[in-house]
Amino acid sequence: MKKELFTIGHSNHKIFDFQRLLRARGINALVDVRSHPISRVHPQFNKQVLAADLKKAKIAYVFLGRELGARRVETACYVDGRADYGRIANLPIFQEGLERVREGMQRYRIALMCAERDPLECHRAILVCRHLREEGVSIRHIREDGSLELHTDLEERLLDRLEIEPDLFGGGQDPDPLLEKAYDLQGQNIAYVKRKPP
Repeated sequence: MKKELFTIGHSNHKIFDFQRLLRARGINALVDVRSHPISRVHPQFNKQVLAADLKKAKIAYVFLGRELGARRVETACYVDGRADYGRIANLPIFQEGLERVREGMQRYRIALMCAERDPLECHRAILVCRHLREEGVSIRHIREDGSLELHTDLEERLLDRLEIEPDLFGGGQDPDPLLEKAYDLQGQNIAYVKRKPP
């Protein structure tokens, strides 16, 4: 049986609308992959508040920001102050986080949650899902209006956005090297950059 995984961005949703989006897709476990599970602008998505509201709605809440977050405490994950998704993916703790998601999919219908409304602008798709997509997992992104975007469609959108075409890399190649290049480029585009002290 093919495993299913969803993702969602909390964006500026009201908590009732957010829960409605989850219920519409039968989600019974939310995995928070934000490095810092707080929102000054949208306090309904602060970790404790969100966990309590989801519990009332009978949706499990798990925080995996330490494992799967993109703003790392490990200094080795930064190149010139910019988070490097390749280095993050090689961390043992990141691999442990992926394994927890894999195990969770055996028992729950999971959605990975971060803040960004568009998964193309978020590490949940460009970093985390990149490393789960090749394992026979059907990944779908719950968009702000409740529609679903297949991860394969997101990848096409990624290639289009970056204007990556086969002839840029010699032509005639399998699409995989192009897609990997696209993931790398988008990872650089959206990666967290540490602020330099004044």
